[in-house]
Amino acid sequence: MYRLEKSAMQGPMQREDLSQTMFAPPDSPPVRWRIAPSLIDYPQAVETMEREAAAIGAGLADELVWLVEHPPLYTAGTSADAADLVMPDRFPVFSTGRGGEYTYHGPGQRVVYVMLDLRRRRQDVRAFVAALENVIITTLDAMNVKGERREDRVGVWVRRPEKPPLADGSTAEDKIAAIGIRLRKWVSFHGFALNVDPDLDHFGGIVPCGIRGYGVTSLVDLGLPVMMPDVDIRLRQAFETVFGPTRPDEG
Repeated sequence: MYRLEKSAMQGPMQREDLSQTMFAPPDSPPVRWRIAPSLIDYPQAVETMEREAAAIGAGLADELVWLVEHPPLYTAGTSADAADLVMPDRFPVFSTGRGGEYTYHGPGQRVVYVMLDLRRRRQDVRAFVAALENVIITTLDAMNVKGERREDRVGVWVRRPEKPPLADGSTAEDKIAAIGIRLRKWVSFHGFALNVDPDLDHFGGIVPCGIRGYGVTSLVDLGLPVMMPDVDIRLRQAFETVFGPTRPDEG
């Protein structure tokens, strides 16, 4: 889920018990909001994040949220188990410094890279993850989709009562958004991925986030004929309710 390069653990606490907002001080500049106009190669994305996070940490740049799509690929987080890479030759595989296990990125999935200075906000990694979950859940709610968090499974989940129940008899659930972050000197990078209309078959090459027994879904799979710009508008509105004002950034 996350990787720290400085301890940020604040003791045991459930995510739903944490503050739902992480506003910066009133005199802080708005967060830059950047949308990539075309597919971004993963190494380029990592290089950009590293550069931006370093500048933010040094006080040379304002905070940034960068919305991208990637060509089809798999990424391996710091906890990835090689056994969870089911089809290693299907797409390129990139080792990455974020926390978590294997995940898929591809066209139709909105990847949101969040570069915030938590020294200005709240130096609490659990609160930060809860805030990101809240952005996703608020975005989904604006489209009449009920997203839910689970204490034992990171990410955002959707109940699927129309599907066969799980082995224990409980209602089937599919993952609609994954979260994986990294903090360096309290500046975040990486972020979350929301499935808008990716090819869900592409997730079959991995065990997503190392979690077995559950499916993966998307907004279009749930019957919402939404386009990426529509989702981006709702993401920005939800982000501002949790983290505060944004301003356009061309990059």
